[in-house]
Amino acid sequence: MTIIKETQTNKPAIGRSQIALLEKLSNASGVSGDEGEVRAIILEEIKSHVDETKIDALGNLLVLRKARMDNPLRVMLAAHMDEVGLMIVAGDDGGIFEFERVGSVDIRQLVGKQVLVGKNHIPGVIGARPIHLLEEEDMKKTIPIDNLRIDLGLNSSDKAKPGDRVVFGTRFSQVGPSLFGKALDNRMGVTTLIELVKHAPANIEMLAVFTVQEEIGGRGARVSAYGYNPDLAIVLDTTPANDLPTWDDTENAHYNTVLGKGPAIYIADKGTIYDRRLINFFAEIGISNKIPYQIRQPGGGGTDAGQIHRQRSGIPSVAISVPHRNTHSAISIARLADWKNTLGLVYNGLLKLEPALLKHTDSQY
Repeated sequence: MTIIKETQTNKPAIGRSQIALLEKLSNASGVSGDEGEVRAIILEEIKSHVDETKIDALGNLLVLRKARMDNPLRVMLAAHMDEVGLMIVAGDDGGIFEFERVGSVDIRQLVGKQVLVGKNHIPGVIGARPIHLLEEEDMKKTIPIDNLRIDLGLNSSDKAKPGDRVVFGTRFSQVGPSLFGKALDNRMGVTTLIELVKHAPANIEMLAVFTVQEEIGGRGARVSAYGYNPDLAIVLDTTPANDLPTWDDTENAHYNTVLGKGPAIYIADKGTIYDRRLINFFAEIGISNKIPYQIRQPGGGGTDAGQIHRQRSGIPSVAISVPHRNTHSAISIARLADWKNTLGLVYNGLLKLEPALLKHTDSQY
């Protein structure tokens, strides 16, 4: 698909329409390997703002915005469409279904949760024995997933089948400065990338990729980065905050990021040591534009950069994420201001990107 559109001059922003889009995306079902519902929403949003789009063999949505200058940097921006969830694997009598996890869902949080099953969003619940019937010893144990079932109610045995994806039934909401919803990881990154696609700077060739299967190993990012072979990559994601107070009122020294302190720039995680030139560049952008930012503390987890930076002869990569609480659970919490500042940091950085940034000098390392 090729569409010609006049250059946009207004800056991207997070307002009512972007929050409404995030709500639509958060409520959509898009467990890894079944991202079509999310992809359709994105295509509808960007179709009049792009030069080319393509859906590759794995389901990645590849979007091109051409530069309006000679010899631009080819910049890949990636945001994953998928969310963690469940998959139906077998059915019992009476509308009861066995399931497995897709991605790193915390088993402890599954009991009693409302869920939506399949493309028709059939409501169900993950059953739990009433606490009245449990022995004290049982209440200290995590129920194995083999002992859990999704109950869709009587006369529903033919409504679900093996392979159907299952998402939490949480609906998106905004409460003052906070955003609540399932799959904020990574529908916030997706909404941010949509806004950047609509306002692509003239100085770069934007290679926007809405990736699949990030939650099970960054598989979509791997093939899209190989195909695009960009000069550099920026991953837009969310990241765990782990910033709640400690039970004994001592300082929490184990946080990854903190809500309300701006976008998180990664320096290292389980899959990537991020490019120092890009880390320093975006830190300087934050300082010069008075945009608060924080350094995502090293540790576990990972982003699509884990696959992107290792393709071909190497792709310099950085990840910039919105902090949020309750990662990979039925409901996450993020701050609107952090999201706005993430968009501002990335956009202002894109405006200043130049090929000289990628030249190696000893002072940069």
